Amino acid sequence: MDEVRKTFDVWAQNGKAEEMETGHGKNVSKFLKTISFDTPFRFLDVGCGNGWVVRKIAEKDNCKKAIGIDKSKKMIMQSKKKIISNKEDFFHTDIESFEHRGKFDFIFSMESLYYADSIEIALMKIYKLLKPGGQFFCGTDFYTDNKSTARWSKIMKIQMHHHSKKEWKNYFQKAGFNVKTKQIKDLNSSKKWQREFGTLFIIGTKPEK
Repeated sequence: MDEVRKTFDVWAQNGKAEEMETGHGKNVSKFLKTISFDTPFRFLDVGCGNGWVVRKIAEKDNCKKAIGIDKSKKMIMQSKKKIISNKEDFFHTDIESFEHRGKFDFIFSMESLYYADSIEIALMKIYKLLKPGGQFFCGTDFYTDNKSTARWSKIMKIQMHHHSKKEWKNYFQKAGFNVKTKQIKDLNSSKKWQREFGTLFIIGTKPEK
């Protein structure tokens, strides 16, 4: 078992899945409010944890299907216990191995893509899974511009790719995406990394054919 999977299996059991939901929920909710979900859509969450984003998205009227994947089997077990509608589905897999018929309108990832063995390979797979015109939203607090989070890799003691905002944009562009970024701050947070730089969202749009 790889160390990332092992770590998040432990987190699923010790309450940290709920801590992630609480810790990231405010900025993720702020970001999702900037997205238009006004036409029928299919949604994929890469690294879904206990499924909290999938549940949030499944509540939207135009959501036809919301799928979550995670390489932690115990996180997926938690997410399945929390299912609230038949729009939701969860699978124990990583993005590189995920097989799915059909394409997605939106793919989302919060604090998970930097754990991939290869960001380039993960982005190539995500690009293929999107419809033309579809969008990938990648959120991270762990980026070099946000110096207050640099110590996270030493605390976690697992592989975490640490990149700058510019480097993230370059990865997306090389994969074929049109790229924009958005930073969401929590000015009332007691944590410096949330107040000063906040969550970086890299928004990749797959060009229309």
